[in-house]
Amino acid sequence: MILTFSTDNIREITELLGCDYKQIGEVSRFTVKPENNELKTVIEIHMGLKVDGKETNIVSVYSHNSFLQLHNCTGFVASKTLQQITFFGKLGGQTTGLIIEKNGGISMYANVDDTLLNGDFTKLPPEVMMCSVALSLTESLDFEDFSFDDDV
Repeated sequence: MILTFSTDNIREITELLGCDYKQIGEVSRFTVKPENNELKTVIEIHMGLKVDGKETNIVSVYSHNSFLQLHNCTGFVASKTLQQITFFGKLGGQTTGLIIEKNGGISMYANVDDTLLNGDFTKLPPEVMMCSVALSLTESLDFEDFSFDDDV
């Protein structure tokens, strides 16, 4: 199930990243301009796209040297402590996370098995440890009995 971004969600993202925001139809566009850097990072959230008859949303990130997309975003975590937003999608026991930092840094971890997010990361190989730590924030959200339906 995809996330429907509310006005409060958009405000939270804008405030945490300290960025400019513009709504263009169904696209929310955020421009992150770090104080000490001329390079900017642009985030676009495409909401309510119809793909093969199914509604979805896509989070796209443009930077000076990369372009990343997260399809079927199911949630996000805004961390004031880490000064970053983690957009994520969960499907079939796997999580993909797209992390945008206030300073414009971006990271993506794709198709990470959810068991890695719940376990003891210190027992994981170093190559896997970072994704476990970074995406463990997504496990703080309780999806048990969650529904977007009003009548449930």
